[in-house]
Amino acid sequence: MSQSELPALPVTFRPTRTRAVLLTVGVAMFAVITTVALMLETLSGGERVSFIFTAVLLFGVLLLLSRPKVVADETGVTVVNLTTTRRLEWAQILQVNLRPGDAWVFLDLSDGTSLPALGIQPGIAKEQAIRDARALRALAESRGTGTHTG
Repeated sequence: MSQSELPALPVTFRPTRTRAVLLTVGVAMFAVITTVALMLETLSGGERVSFIFTAVLLFGVLLLLSRPKVVADETGVTVVNLTTTRRLEWAQILQVNLRPGDAWVFLDLSDGTSLPALGIQPGIAKEQAIRDARALRALAESRGTGTHTG
């Protein structure tokens, strides 16, 4: 990827189709469970509350699963996974890997560790994930000390 083909910064990579499915299912499930809880005349007030609480809890889990993203800007990358967020400088990213069979991108870091970046995952949009991984790899190579593999 040439310098002119690099994505404009800042850029956010996220599994948009997966996110759309998770959020749509979450809203639909919340609506159905809440409607059922309110329509069943045999339920007590406490039972209705527990149904709605369960719907909120399930929606919360799906919302959490839709959270991952990778945000690249001029100074580095922010990796937002399910429950954690980590900020990296470009020089800390040695490699951006998405190998066949990987569930998501892995960033090999200068401290010898590897960080999963769930914001780029093949899932239901494999071609988009491959394009995103290549774009992030090209950014890392042009802005840091990154090398190309896999």
